[in-house]
Amino acid sequence: MTVTNRVRVTELDYVADTATRFGGLADRDWAILLDSGRKRMSGGRYDIYAADPYLTLTTRGPITEIQSRSGCTTSEGDPLEVLREVLGPAVAPDPALPFCGGAMGYFAYDLGRRYERWEELADDDIRMPEMAIGLYDWAVIVDHAEARCRLVGQGRDDKTFDCWDELRLALGNSSQKVHAPLEVLGSIKSNLDRLAYDQAFEKIKTHIRDGDCYQVNLTQRFTAPIIGSSWNAYERLRDTNPAPYSAFLNLPFGEILCSSPERFLRVRDGRVMTQPIKGTRPRGSSAGDDRALVRELKESRKDRAENVMIVDLLRNDLGKSCSPGSVRVTNLFGVESFANVHHLVSTVEGIPAPGRHAVDILRGSFPGGSITGAPKVRAMQIIEECEPQRRSVYCGAIGYIGFDGAMDTNIAIRTLLRTGDSIHAWAGGGIVADSNADSEYQECLDKASGLLAVLADSSISSAI
Repeated sequence: MTVTNRVRVTELDYVADTATRFGGLADRDWAILLDSGRKRMSGGRYDIYAADPYLTLTTRGPITEIQSRSGCTTSEGDPLEVLREVLGPAVAPDPALPFCGGAMGYFAYDLGRRYERWEELADDDIRMPEMAIGLYDWAVIVDHAEARCRLVGQGRDDKTFDCWDELRLALGNSSQKVHAPLEVLGSIKSNLDRLAYDQAFEKIKTHIRDGDCYQVNLTQRFTAPIIGSSWNAYERLRDTNPAPYSAFLNLPFGEILCSSPERFLRVRDGRVMTQPIKGTRPRGSSAGDDRALVRELKESRKDRAENVMIVDLLRNDLGKSCSPGSVRVTNLFGVESFANVHHLVSTVEGIPAPGRHAVDILRGSFPGGSITGAPKVRAMQIIEECEPQRRSVYCGAIGYIGFDGAMDTNIAIRTLLRTGDSIHAWAGGGIVADSNADSEYQECLDKASGLLAVLADSSISSAI
């Protein structure tokens, strides 16, 4: 055991499949796993998991509820400022660890209503909080590159160090708990059938022709009645659709199963990075077909144009919080391949301006431009006209902000959300001037296929 800057670090036995350890915690309220997808794909390095936060923040409308061990208070202030306040002054980072305690949770797409105004038309039928964050004094960091597993704690919660040995022993054991299989009890239904999708598509194309916008991300939602374990479903999802920015969150008001391929914002070592995705092709049925689809994606003028639009938008967003002249595109039009699709991915980086906190960078860029369109605010207003229900957690961000000021968050796409006996999944794509309704609709189905396969053995067409 070592202690550095009040951080206590204890080695645990390394297990390559983090799910075997986290499964024993998965049923606890506020249990969170940030999952690199390492079990089924190369490249992922860190898995981070924790439970039992000593303080939680939940925002609904104008009110943020602050629940601590000593009681509950409320605030009508900016939720991100409330988060900054409870994190406190930044402590020195540990260069060997990505996270040594701090905030973990989600920022829903609809939190953007606090920072950008648009008419409220979509139905808030799921009614999840716009922000749900726990402050975690301890966490387990699994480093797959070094084959190490470490329990870290700060001692900000009196319970942590008092129970350190018990915690170490409990977390060092693999889960023996049996979780009931998730079962779908009825058909999967979309909130936009093909006729409604085509009508929304044409409305967006009219806005584009009228010069209101250049691109709008149009999304549909799939819903099914279910019973069984959400953790069981997440284990299936991470097997069939692994992704580097995956997550499982068991919250009192809902369970989130995310297999996102997209990083939103990373702040570390005095730099901020965003990696937007724009451009998609399905995986091929053979190695030759797969190579041809990658080549087609790389050479597609339409997909490259869409990608550049979002890169420019994010350069502008980062410029709000970065030092002048520091924002750079460091990789343009890279192709990343996943279980079901290929994506066109670019990287934008910058240097935060003096005094800027991770929450300032998050606020200035939220929600991510790759899932709104351009110009961003006008695109979000048009989305509100076209999508019948709010997006909730989908297209928001999941991740952490540490006590040291480091941040890493995803774009919450490829995401299932369970509330009660219903489960929801979303998929969408960017509509531009030369988009074709048939191909855009099919792209939605390609993106949703990995999620819906977790819910049903039937083909995706049965959901429409």
